[in-house]
Amino acid sequence: MYITSMVNSKALLSNDGEYISFSFNGRTIRFKGPYSLVKIAKVKEWDNGYLVIDAIYKHSQNELVEDYIDLVPILEDLYIDPKIFLQPIKSVEVGECPSCSLKKSPTKLT
Repeated sequence: MYITSMVNSKALLSNDGEYISFSFNGRTIRFKGPYSLVKIAKVKEWDNGYLVIDAIYKHSQNELVEDYIDLVPILEDLYIDPKIFLQPIKSVEVGECPSCSLKKSPTKLT
């Protein structure tokens, strides 16, 4: 059970190629998106699990394309109760993908 007064109410959405990450309250859900996805540019709307986004795709790199993500069936497939998981989330922003930061800073072994 989530205690809403003790958690951050903002979630982050990001992508690493065709893989999309949705992070909230220390948990990250990763799922496959369109093969041609280059970048999620903006979250335009959040409605309790339903996202309206602007994205850049390989076939239209010079323009933003409006697209939609419904998290409810994804959460249900993972046996996560959408009502409980999504209830404390008040907003979603584009963030940096968790695995991208690992790629950018390789460690040196000495």
